[in-house]
Amino acid sequence: MPDYIIAVDQGTSSSRAILYNRQLQPIASHNEELALSYPHSGWVEQDPEAIWQSVLNCIQQLMRQNEIKATQVAALALTNQRETTLLWDKATGKALYPAIVWQDRRTADQCVELKQSHEAILRQKTGLLADPYFSATKLQWMLDQQADIRRRAGAGELCFGTIDCFLLWRLTAGKVHATEASNASRTLLFNIHQQQWDPELLSLFNIPAALLPQVCDSAAELGITMPDLFGHPIPILSILGDQQAALLGQACIEPGMLKSTYGTGCFAVVNTGKQVLNSQHQLLSTVAWRIKGECTYALEGSIFMAGATVQWLRDKLGIIRQASDTETLAKKVSYQQSELLIPAFTGLGAPHWQPKAQAALFGLTRNSGREEICAAALRSVAYQTQDLLQAMRKDGIELSDIRVDGGMTTNQWFLQALADLTQTKVLSSKQPDATAFGTAFLAAYQLGWYPQLSAINTLRQKPTQFTPELSPHQQAICYQNWCQTINKLLA
Repeated sequence: MPDYIIAVDQGTSSSRAILYNRQLQPIASHNEELALSYPHSGWVEQDPEAIWQSVLNCIQQLMRQNEIKATQVAALALTNQRETTLLWDKATGKALYPAIVWQDRRTADQCVELKQSHEAILRQKTGLLADPYFSATKLQWMLDQQADIRRRAGAGELCFGTIDCFLLWRLTAGKVHATEASNASRTLLFNIHQQQWDPELLSLFNIPAALLPQVCDSAAELGITMPDLFGHPIPILSILGDQQAALLGQACIEPGMLKSTYGTGCFAVVNTGKQVLNSQHQLLSTVAWRIKGECTYALEGSIFMAGATVQWLRDKLGIIRQASDTETLAKKVSYQQSELLIPAFTGLGAPHWQPKAQAALFGLTRNSGREEICAAALRSVAYQTQDLLQAMRKDGIELSDIRVDGGMTTNQWFLQALADLTQTKVLSSKQPDATAFGTAFLAAYQLGWYPQLSAINTLRQKPTQFTPELSPHQQAICYQNWCQTINKLLA
């Protein structure tokens, strides 16, 4: 009897495969880092073949190192970086361009025009804003590069997809061109109310319908891997966008429950149940998951630079050797520091949505050094989280705590700063890889191993709690300084 599930988490900076047993305990994992390229200012790209090969290698190495045969694997479960856009040849499966990553800003000018002329209809139909973050303008840019590409797209010779769709295509050797609802809801082309590609939006962006994948439920019989990949076919039974997978992995299955994931970016997502909540404060309405044709929705705030800011400290400034160094250095710096980092390296996300904003470091003195810059970098993520929580509360959502996960949450100093600067209790998950765990649980649910989503509560370990130690008065002073500095930057 197959007793294992392999969850694949294809992220911006790495791909990872995790082996789960029938009790959904992680047994082993294998990961490979991925490179990003920046060919022009504001452009962010990845090699589609490197993404595919990393996923294939991770699964194969995981099975080989743990002596697992494909016949022992009940399902593959996928989760992925969202909005990253690919266009490939239907006959050969080869991508026509590098993958345009969700952080890419090349279509910022077009989105300024869209914001002025069409943002109301975009918000009403998709729950999203006119921003280069989403897939539609990326795809339109690809199609506009050569006349022959647009002709071929209209003739049905090409395929569009986000990362999940591309992986599903490759795993099934081109037999399945499909995505699922949570990923489709991030494209600016999908009507989240009607649960279908929207003809009016396709016309607005000049996107041929022949390019588009079928939209499936998040848990379903999505495809079967080709036998030669792993030695025997493995069914693919769940797909979720990474932030929706983390929402489920954190057991946020009831309306009002909030999680915040600190990976490359930071994404705070609150479950809104069967209701599409239209934000009045620049947050996004999105599909959390769709099961048996029924949608659960969410409200989301997106921050583009979280762990990526720590990478900048390491790879560009060279002031740390590894991410954990920031904790040691930041401990030496009080909240009275003058240094303040606005990490708008790829523009600002929610609630500002300023794609042309640029990063800046304020308040430098002769005493400013590695310690102060590291503390300012970590605190910038906490301040941005407070921006999101403030917007959610203004939208009428009552928040008692934040369930957190992601690579940055191994930093205990950061988690205390997060509690202090948001004045909110922080619950740090002891469930490693909440994103992978969420999609693995969904596959187990599809297999019938668990009868209902609420069973995930029995699998969740008691989290570590961080409560505010900074006084509300001092927090208000710090946050006011942050808000004033952001306003100066955007003026």
